[in-house]
Amino acid sequence: MKTLLSVPLLLLSMALAQPAPGQVQPLAPGTRAATRLQTLTLTPPIPEVKTVEVQSNGFVRAAHTILLLPTAQATDARATQLALLAAERTYRAAPDLLEVDVSVYRSGNYAGFGGPLPLLTLSVPRERLATLRNSIKNDQYDRIWINPQIEAPEPVGVVVEAPEKLPVFEGTPAEIKAYQLQKSLGQAGGGVRNGLLFQGNPARRQVALTFDDAPHPMYFPLVLDLLRRAGVKATFFVIGRNVQAYPYFAEDLIRGGHEIANHTFHHVRLPSLSSAQIKAELSSTNTLLTQLSGQKVQYFRPPGGRYTTRVLNVAKELGLTTVFWTDDPGDFQNPGVETVEARFDKHLKPGGIILLHDNAPDGLLALPDLLKVAKQRGYTVTTVGGLGR
Repeated sequence: MKTLLSVPLLLLSMALAQPAPGQVQPLAPGTRAATRLQTLTLTPPIPEVKTVEVQSNGFVRAAHTILLLPTAQATDARATQLALLAAERTYRAAPDLLEVDVSVYRSGNYAGFGGPLPLLTLSVPRERLATLRNSIKNDQYDRIWINPQIEAPEPVGVVVEAPEKLPVFEGTPAEIKAYQLQKSLGQAGGGVRNGLLFQGNPARRQVALTFDDAPHPMYFPLVLDLLRRAGVKATFFVIGRNVQAYPYFAEDLIRGGHEIANHTFHHVRLPSLSSAQIKAELSSTNTLLTQLSGQKVQYFRPPGGRYTTRVLNVAKELGLTTVFWTDDPGDFQNPGVETVEARFDKHLKPGGIILLHDNAPDGLLALPDLLKVAKQRGYTVTTVGGLGR
């Protein structure tokens, strides 16, 4: 069983009155409420189950079951017992599922996905269900994570700033002028310049496919399934705390030949943080990802596209290339599948960098058509690292 890697500075146990860093995320103008997900009813019911949500990618379905344990019952043994039972009954309710993911939280401090981390997470692909109980009993199951519940001495402050829409550089007039020059040169010639990547080679009919904010239970297996079907590799800018709680998804990503990159540990906006806090957000995520992949992390994208000279300098000191985007269909705004597809088509260009999110239903359902359109228009879809190859 995985209690996972030590990231002592950034494993948080937050006071109930204070939101966890990254828990409160601003919304871009025009964001619509997401379509309500299908839910399942378990038989017989499990009192601790809060909800069982189901999502399809157009080919297969996956489920995410959330359980809430009272503090008196919040032990590893009880969490494991209920997670196993919930996975089995979720499959009983819907035997066609590709995968069932289970997240067990304390009921007293549950605040949704961005709040305090779960007590336990479990991923059960359909083909692993038959041997699940014996594997868990013999401590041989590799798709379970048990929270070590290490407290951090200095949590990063909660920062709620402008919503994600376009990359925004913040600085003095002189800094902005120098940055705009770098950006113009980077867009004109493509490729990495001074630790920045605005787009690939504009002379090559090639685009990088990127996903922000991964991994999320239920959605992430569906995204990987679509990429596998299309024979496409992508770059995932992952949030450290998400990888902390769902490490097996990051391992799936790496095994699938995709590229893993840094999107900070808590998905907080960086400009108002100190250099030390920025470094902690990036370096802790680097450490976590390197421990999982055995490879040095090369790329970073600032949450919300908000950054300053200080942010860029810290990233560069850590050996990270800061990556932006040229094509943002706004899937996180829930604009509708047809709108996502139209926006994608409008901004598709040689050397482009496409921005999607692994937990956006409209982007998920649009993805097969996006990849089909790119292929029909003669584009090779690759990773950030694959641009220019």
